[in-house]
Amino acid sequence: MKQLNLILFIAAATALFSCKAKQPEVVKPIAVCITDSMANMITIDTAFMSGIGDELKLSGEVSFDDRKVSKIYPFSSGQVLQVNVSVGDKVSKGQTLAIIKSADVSGNYSDLSNAGNDLSIAKKHMENEESLFKNGISSEREYLEAKENYQKALTSSNKLKNQIQINGGGRTSANGTYIITAPISGYVVEKKINQGGFIRNDANDNLFTVGNISDVWVWANVYETDISKVKVGYAAKVTTLAYPDSVFTGVIDEVSNILDPVTKVMKIRVKLPNDKLSLKPEMFANIMITNKEGRKCIAVPNKAIISENGKNYVIIYKSKCDLTVKEVELIKTVADMAYIKTGLKEGDKVISQNQILLFKALTEK
Repeated sequence: MKQLNLILFIAAATALFSCKAKQPEVVKPIAVCITDSMANMITIDTAFMSGIGDELKLSGEVSFDDRKVSKIYPFSSGQVLQVNVSVGDKVSKGQTLAIIKSADVSGNYSDLSNAGNDLSIAKKHMENEESLFKNGISSEREYLEAKENYQKALTSSNKLKNQIQINGGGRTSANGTYIITAPISGYVVEKKINQGGFIRNDANDNLFTVGNISDVWVWANVYETDISKVKVGYAAKVTTLAYPDSVFTGVIDEVSNILDPVTKVMKIRVKLPNDKLSLKPEMFANIMITNKEGRKCIAVPNKAIISENGKNYVIIYKSKCDLTVKEVELIKTVADMAYIKTGLKEGDKVISQNQILLFKALTEK
């Protein structure tokens, strides 16, 4: 009988110990108060309900925003007299990039001059015939014929003016030169002509490419298993080899609807502001996509978590002299947030900066 009682006692003690082990540890508080000077050094955050964050790491490449890139083509064939820029130069809208000497431009102005002379003669003849017709000296037929010739001369002159306008307008001159200007502000990223060279307007080849990089795109490949983790509007953090300590923040603004038939990946595009122009096209990039799952739990800043001896703790703040060290069980940490399974409730205030000294003081034995 004594042996049975001993066994029951041990079993009960074991069960009691097991139940207590499953509860989050609350360290017995020690009288520690936060001084006024220390109060200025700590940060207090409030635990809140949040969708559980998820992260997806991708690699990609920086590229131009295609909507802010302009390829510049020649208006007419000719010889390159002058090139004012090189690849990498910053240019402003309307800035002269090159000057071309063109027989076509010269011919257009010569034709316009001849058409102007013909128009002047036709107009004078029409006015004379009109006067003679009104005075009964000339027939109506002769007047109408002169008027028709004037209209033809006017049409021909206007046609040549429009042709010149289309082919450079005010950037052309009667001596046969025309000026190539930058259509947008940005950087010269491509230059295909040199001084003294010849160009053809039927070669379908651009002379320059100017790109504005105040905003850039980052293209990344997403494997089929991760497609559900990316959507338009999800936040993205980008780092590069050139600036490993800098984080550039943007959003996914395009998700492809098809997979590459060979690589079986889907393209996504991240749009990034590039105010300091640090990001350059062709740079390799690491992308971290973050999103929120449907499931919710308590969340606090990751920096509020204190890890010691394989356990995680927070300091719960109620007042300057009412501080409690509480063990918490984590679901996971994502970026700068920690998602809590047990140990905290919504509205709890936790110290999330310079709390290590307080933790040591509160847990001293």
